[in-house]
Amino acid sequence: MPVKKSSTIVSFVTVCLLLTSALAQTVQPVTTTLTPEERETALKLFQTTHDNFIKSISGLSQKQWTFKPAPDRWSVAEVAEHITVSETTIMGLIQHPLMQSPAAPEKREQVRGKEQIILQRMPDRSHKAQAPEMLRPTGRWATEADLAKAFEDARKANMDYVRTTSDDLRDHFYDHPAFGTLDGYQWLVLLATHSARHTAQIEEVKADPNFPKD
Repeated sequence: MPVKKSSTIVSFVTVCLLLTSALAQTVQPVTTTLTPEERETALKLFQTTHDNFIKSISGLSQKQWTFKPAPDRWSVAEVAEHITVSETTIMGLIQHPLMQSPAAPEKREQVRGKEQIILQRMPDRSHKAQAPEMLRPTGRWATEADLAKAFEDARKANMDYVRTTSDDLRDHFYDHPAFGTLDGYQWLVLLATHSARHTAQIEEVKADPNFPKD
């Protein structure tokens, strides 16, 4: 009888261990860092918007670079400066106040799907907004070449961050004045589409009937 009882206990323990192992394999923890798909999507977005911006400012004369369609409208140089300074400012926001805020996984449902809203609305130039003072152009770069290099350096650093970060971007949040609460990944999407929005603004300046021919 003692042998049979001992055998029963061993069998019970074995079954419990097998069940625990099976559950460990099937129940996956919630991922807080970027998934491979999210990285790929963000990197493609960063690359496409990079290429379009650089193309939009390449080969311009000084007259074209500084032409203003109206006194209250920005030149290509001013729009390009806004894009470039935003590149480092917004990434700084992601890496510091956003990532230094307490993790709040309970907010995930609140922001679900907002990256699609950003992709749809951010490039829409029918809705205008005033840039905050710190992002307004002040002549930070003397030439188009200097500005382009600053943008290239900042965009490369930002893409390297997307490739390598293990930050739990989906569990940290920061409010945007137009889109409300966003998680870290959504702020990355916003950063890339911000340059797309203002590249379209550059094309509007270039399409002005008074834009210099050379």
